[in-house]
Amino acid sequence: MTDFIAGITSTPWLQALVYIAIAIVCALVVTALTALIVRRISRRKEWAVRLIRRARVPFRVFLLVIALWIALQAMTSVDPWWREFLSHTALIASIATGAWLFCALAIFLEDLGLARYRTDVPDNRHARRLRTQVLIIRRVTVVAGVLIALGAILLTFPGVSAAGASLLASAGLISIVAGLAAQSTLANVFAGMQLAFSDAIRVDDVVIVETEWGRIEEITLTYVVVHLWDDRRMVLPSTYFTTTPFQNWTRKNSELMGSVDFDLDWRVDPDGMRDELHRVMNQTELWDGRVAILQVTDAVGGFVHIRILVTAVDAPTLFDLRCFVREQLVRWVQQVSPLSVPRTRVEHSETPLESDVPRSRTLSTDTLPDALFSGDASAALRGAQFTGPLEVPRAARVPREPAPRDDR
Repeated sequence: MTDFIAGITSTPWLQALVYIAIAIVCALVVTALTALIVRRISRRKEWAVRLIRRARVPFRVFLLVIALWIALQAMTSVDPWWREFLSHTALIASIATGAWLFCALAIFLEDLGLARYRTDVPDNRHARRLRTQVLIIRRVTVVAGVLIALGAILLTFPGVSAAGASLLASAGLISIVAGLAAQSTLANVFAGMQLAFSDAIRVDDVVIVETEWGRIEEITLTYVVVHLWDDRRMVLPSTYFTTTPFQNWTRKNSELMGSVDFDLDWRVDPDGMRDELHRVMNQTELWDGRVAILQVTDAVGGFVHIRILVTAVDAPTLFDLRCFVREQLVRWVQQVSPLSVPRTRVEHSETPLESDVPRSRTLSTDTLPDALFSGDASAALRGAQFTGPLEVPRAARVPREPAPRDDR
């Protein structure tokens, strides 16, 4: 046994393999004990289940990398160059896996906060606001963790740490150039954070953007995804919602009012139609019971314009309610009140109108001044010069030559 141990210590690579095996076994033992404790807690606590789902893999990888790094530090018989190279690699891996574990724990804590506020209940405005803010904080946390990990990894290289002073000296110029180059990107980032904490929009809000109806599906640091009514996705930059007017139908509450319009005949019975509206509204669960009125808003152009106002708990329910009311009242017009169907009327008259009498081609002298000229008696003469036959004065007449006679 002594000879075996001496042989192991005399062989550097065999010693390294033994240390690595011990490190792996220790990591597995610690992982198994931790998993056993957390699983026993998860039988009674919901948060332990979420912790296992989020942090199980990064915790195991991080613990294994730390164990290997410690084992490499304990190797004294390995070549110094290889020992330094492997130790530096393990250090970089430990920083990367540590950042992974940090992001997983941050997401786990944010999930605990989101679990307390449900969005599948009728009054979920506060929950949707908190969810939007937590999602933005999650993205900022992940980005910050990745940037810190990259900075820590770069600082492990001696050349980068030595050049730090010169980089700091030129940081002002670099920041100005970078700011000018990424002006639109930075504007979207700040706009995304402004949207998250200004409560202008939230996840699952109903909005009208670019004449399209949809719901806010995702809010990131640079863009917003709108899930349109026909399952399309409209991706808009965050600055759109800070610089362009848009409609938010669920900012304070989700209740909405809509209209159903009809153009009917003048023989329609508004009271009967109003009674039918009340009967229809009482037999549907789409109506929230707030408003259901019928009014004659216009009566010109041969039609009576009837407008019905109804309310519902949200926009999809309101759309279904308007379609339901329209269908039921169209059926009522067809079956109960067919005289209400809009008609186009044509009036026939056997007595000719004055305008239909053909006008005389010759105008009397008495009507000429009123038709063409106005003024005193000379106006009639001026009118006659333009409309009547012209009379040539006797003095102006040219005498005709007599026709030659035949003396034969």
